[in-house]
Amino acid sequence: MNVGFVGLGSMGKGMASNIVKSGFPLWVYDLRVEASSDLVERGARQAENLSDLSANCNWIVLSLPHQSVVEAVLFGDAGLATGAREGQVIVDCGTTHPDFSSEAAARLREQGVSFLDAPVTGMETRAADGTLTIMVGGDAAAYEEVLPLLDAMGEIVVHMGSPGNGQLTKMTNNVLYNISCAAMAEMLTLAVKLGLDADKVRRVVGSGSGQSFGFDYFSELALKGEFRQGYPMASAFKDMVVVMERANQQRAPLPVASGAMQTYRMALAKGLGEEAKGAMIKVWEDLLGVEVRSE
Repeated sequence: MNVGFVGLGSMGKGMASNIVKSGFPLWVYDLRVEASSDLVERGARQAENLSDLSANCNWIVLSLPHQSVVEAVLFGDAGLATGAREGQVIVDCGTTHPDFSSEAAARLREQGVSFLDAPVTGMETRAADGTLTIMVGGDAAAYEEVLPLLDAMGEIVVHMGSPGNGQLTKMTNNVLYNISCAAMAEMLTLAVKLGLDADKVRRVVGSGSGQSFGFDYFSELALKGEFRQGYPMASAFKDMVVVMERANQQRAPLPVASGAMQTYRMALAKGLGEEAKGAMIKVWEDLLGVEVRSE
């Protein structure tokens, strides 16, 4: 069963590498030809374009940075839908709006193609290790068909139900993560203002009941003054907006998430949208007149 892979960025390259390692015949495509050189050396084939990849592959995985790119790859001129064949399965491992995933699945279904929204959680290290968590929305039969492929990329793979549900699950996860990052920025800065040593606070919280992945990851970077590593804050805020939209439709109050969003808004107002979530600490540093760094 030939597998196609589109998008060999920081996450995609590791995921594609594990597909090769698992023995699947792999075709790869990225606008940066050099991104695929090591995979080709290990036996993958370089597709000339999306049409070439689609013509030779039954299963196609997308690992792309933005919804607009996913839409162009699927439905743009010479996109995958142009040469789609009945029975193909397209697996989108990026993060997009749930409504987009539902609409894409409906459009491709008319061509006899199954579309699964299968966003992942885990950093580049887990992508390289093949230990990602993958949450999947879409047709159950298509999910079962490509499960061996998903297992090659992830350690925990869960079918969440209908199209769009994978993205809804990812956004639920992201909001919990985003809240913990906002709490880290707020409380670690306050601790320093109160005269505590930031490194010692980080050590205690990292081994205590207040521990979270968001605290561990971004507090370490903040103490080093590194704010560019990670998902851009503006994109994280968009994920929260989508969840708030859905909550509003259900008339469900989200006071904790709403409170965290205020910190994101303050950070965006300061022009920090392209920096990672740890940069929220700069908001509280300015307000409290301290700097949170390792001594």
